[in-house]
Order: sequence, then C-alpha cells, then structure tokens
Amino acid sequence: MFIGPSPPHTHLLNNRRNNHSPRNATVSSALPDLLLAAISLLLLSSSPKPPNRFSFPLTPRRRSTAMSRRSPPPPQRFANPQSLSDWLQPRLPPDSFAAWGVKPGTKNVHNLWIELSDGETSITDSTPPLRTVNVVTVRVMGRDGSILVEGRQELSDGSVRERNRPLSEKMKPDESPDQAVIRAVKEELGSIFDAGDDVVERVKIVPGSYSRRVEEKSSLSYPGLPACYVLHSVDAIVEGLPEEDFCTDENEYEEARAEGKAVTVKRHHWKWVSPDSIRA
Repeated sequence: MFIGPSPPHTHLLNNRRNNHSPRNATVSSALPDLLLAAISLLLLSSSPKPPNRFSFPLTPRRRSTAMSRRSPPPPQRFANPQSLSDWLQPRLPPDSFAAWGVKPGTKNVHNLWIELSDGETSITDSTPPLRTVNVVTVRVMGRDGSILVEGRQELSDGSVRERNRPLSEKMKPDESPDQAVIRAVKEELGSIFDAGDDVVERVKIVPGSYSRRVEEKSSLSYPGLPACYVLHSVDAIVEGLPEEDFCTDENEYEEARAEGKAVTVKRHHWKWVSPDSIRA
C-alpha cells in the first residue's frame, strides 16, 4: 500500500470544493436578510404618515385691508348753540362771524345748530370748516312750459332775502330725492292747498329728469363759512297751483322761532318764469 502525498489532481479538486462551499453558504444566508429588508420597506411605505404639525399654506394669507382702511371722521356734535359758537369762533374770520344774524338775509348760530342736530348739515373740523348740505331742487313745470321760482323770502327778523331760484329744500338723513320732493312741496307750497288735500297725489315727478351735481361756494346764510352743496334736481308737475304769482306761509323751526332765537322763513313769494331766465 502506497502512503504518501495525494495526487495533484485530487488536491486541486478538494481546493475547488473548499472554495465553492463558503460562497454558496454566504449567498444562502444573505437571502433571508434581503427578504426581511424588503418586507420592512414595504410596511413602512404603506403605513399612514403622521400629521405635519408645522405645515404652512402654499400661498401666504393676505392681510385683511378692512382694518387698514380709514373710516370717515364722525360728524361734529354740539350739545347746544353756545358750544357750537365757541367751536366756530377761532375757526372763522371775526368780521364774518360777527355778521351772522345781523346782516340782512343771514342766519345765526341757532340756525346752524338746528341743521346739525337734525342731520341736514355736516361740518368738518378744519379752518375754516366746510359745511356740506344735500339739497333737492324741484323744477315745477307750468302748463305753458314756464317754471315756478321763488322770487324772495320774508324772514322772521323782518328782512327780505332775494332768491330767484326753483323750489329747493335741505334733505334729511337717509331721505331719497323722491321723498324730499314730496316734503318740499308740503312744507313750502302746502299752505296753498286745502288742509284735507293729499299733496302726494298732486305731485308727479317727470321720469328721467333726475340729475346730480356738486357746487362749492361761499354761503350767503353764514358769511365766511364755505359750503359744499350736493344738488339733486328733478322736474315735476304739481296739480292745483295758481297760474299767476302767489305766496305761501311756512312754519319753519316753529319752536325755535317762538323762542326768538333762530331766523326763519315766514313767507315765500312765487312766480312763473321762462326756463331761460332761471339762474343756474
């Protein structure tokens, strides 16, 4: 029996077997690990995501402009005519303010205070202040195409104020032009009708005649106080008016006149004129 080193081919074969055995074992042992990793990734991807507490909108929220808009200044309020007089005195030229209620055709502080209290007038806190009034102007049409105008007014202090303009009236707060027209006819022309007459039935506003314009000029009633007039104009027909010139009485600010403080209109003098003669 031969005892000695193995033949060369036998040693090579053993080496090949030894080299392949560990490699196959490594691959076999790695497969379960890869499978577990794949399953773990699958479970992670399918699980619900927790809410993001720090998420932000895609577009930034715009700042509300409601707070940034400046609201109009509140209207000036005065407890009594004296407080209004004290407020006006340093804001108006002394000579002009002293003429209120003294110069013929002018009104006084009591008149302006009543206008402010009734909401017919607003006034700005400036030097000089600006008085703003909404006025309805009614072009009352006659049968022959003429227009009714107020020639002059007799005031409670005995003075006379020239007018030569159509029927007009200061508007009340939240009053529409149509409502102001009816009230103007009642207050300034109503005394010409019988007490039981329904003035509303007598007034017909011409459709499509409404217009609006703004005028700024010095006030004749309150010297030195600039005025802004917002004029609402309509044409109207008033049934039952005299065809010749006539007069009407008005009880404007009756309580204030009884106290002898405010200058008020006692009588209106009316006349019919051609449209071309009306002052713009």
